[in-house]
Amino acid sequence: MSRKHGGRIFPLLLVLSIMFSACGSTSTTTFGSKSGPTTIQLFFHSGQGPERDALNATLKAFSDRNPDITVEAVQLPEGRYTDQVNIAALARSLPCLLDFDGPTLYNYAWSGYLIPLDKYVSPEMKADFLPSIIKQGTYNHHLYSLGQFDSGLGIYANKQYLREAGVRIPTIDNPWTLTEFNDVLAKLKNVPGVKYALDLKMKTSGEWFTYGFSPFVESFGGDLINRSNYQSANGVLNGPDTVAAMTWFQGLFRHGYSNPWPAGDIDFTSGKSALSWVGHWVYPDYRKAVGDNLLVLPAPNLGKGAKTGMGSWNWGITSSCKTPDAAWKVLNFILSPNEIARMTNANGAVPARKSAIAQSELYAPKGPLHVFVQQLQMGIAEPRPITPAYPTITSAFAEAVVNIAAGSDVKEELDKAVQKIDQDIKDNQGYPTRQ
Repeated sequence: MSRKHGGRIFPLLLVLSIMFSACGSTSTTTFGSKSGPTTIQLFFHSGQGPERDALNATLKAFSDRNPDITVEAVQLPEGRYTDQVNIAALARSLPCLLDFDGPTLYNYAWSGYLIPLDKYVSPEMKADFLPSIIKQGTYNHHLYSLGQFDSGLGIYANKQYLREAGVRIPTIDNPWTLTEFNDVLAKLKNVPGVKYALDLKMKTSGEWFTYGFSPFVESFGGDLINRSNYQSANGVLNGPDTVAAMTWFQGLFRHGYSNPWPAGDIDFTSGKSALSWVGHWVYPDYRKAVGDNLLVLPAPNLGKGAKTGMGSWNWGITSSCKTPDAAWKVLNFILSPNEIARMTNANGAVPARKSAIAQSELYAPKGPLHVFVQQLQMGIAEPRPITPAYPTITSAFAEAVVNIAAGSDVKEELDKAVQKIDQDIKDNQGYPTRQ
């Protein structure tokens, strides 16, 4: 994505208004008096219903305590959220507070859409956040964003099937190795009632393919781009380690361990799959379906250490904001431990602050999902590439994933992805850092 702002603002505003009006789920809610001295507008993605309710409750609580600041919350549909934010940015119509998915931060920061939060965040506050949250929010040595929650991947397992297959239950200190994992899949496939050993959520699309499957690449020793300078994916995304990873990935379908094109998203909950590689967000449904037989296991070590995804929606203050101090007052409230607890109790995500984790029934040391916290704290979780080129990287890799799962030549598909990524970097002069 280039920062060039060609054309006039009026046509952009017209397009923006058309896009917003065309999306039925776009809505604006005002908290506080419309005649207040300061108004802070924010954009947020529609997300889950409980998430919207939690955010609205947070903003109402803020308004009750701060009558001098009016908050205008604009809800945009998640499916087209990033496109609408980009149009608003080009039209110079961004709000003061912006909600965005973690890896899009780097393009926004590079494009000058956001301001650093360094002067607002005290060392004590920063230390209370998970290291993954700080890593996700940092670009060019500055902290640009903070979120209420993080995410993680793990292997959900049906304990009954593991018992019947006679396989070891892994731990975070002793995860399944590649050889062991392959053996586990082969054994589980032969357990009565199991049609597919491993559910990979292939019914999902978009960012899931990068978030969910790039950790496999990283665990093999590969990556999506050369992270030493972020100037090329050549030799890395199409290098021998990534080729080996995606050949193994393709083998999951060829061997019948995973379903490349499931008709629905119920293989694990219906008992057709023994394992499911997915994130924290499925726990309520899985727990309801599997009950006491549900296990949440750590990521496997496929050769170069266990790796898992991280990152989620977070908040930043835009460079368009004329009252950033007031915007920070709102954001600081949103990020308070009590409001984080409100949100994560609603959506089941990993609380972003250690003080909030300690209060969580799910994520505290004896909670059923504590493994996600351990992976985030122990460096097992890897951020997606910290580069403005990320939108192109994820699009190119996701396309390769689909084609590889369908049986296409692995090296050829990765070469195509490299070509797209490197061309984008070239078109943007290497995305030079702006001071």
